[in-house]
Amino acid sequence: MAKKGAREIVALVCSVCKNQNYTTSRNKVNMDTKGKGKLQIKKYCKFCKKVQLHKESSKLK
Repeated sequence: MAKKGAREIVALVCSVCKNQNYTTSRNKVNMDTKGKGKLQIKKYCKFCKKVQLHKESSKLK
C-alpha cells in the first residue's frame, strides 16, 4: 500500500511573465530536497501565447 503524503501540490509560474498558469503535484521523495530540485516544465502560457518554461512555486493562489 502506498504511503500517504508522499506528494505535494505546487503551482507552476511562467518564467517570462510571472503569471501562475498551472497547478500540479510532485513526489517529495524522488525530487532533490536541497533547494535545487525545483520542478521545471515547458508548457503553453496563455498570456505570452507561446510555449515557455514554467517553474515550481509553493504559493497557490
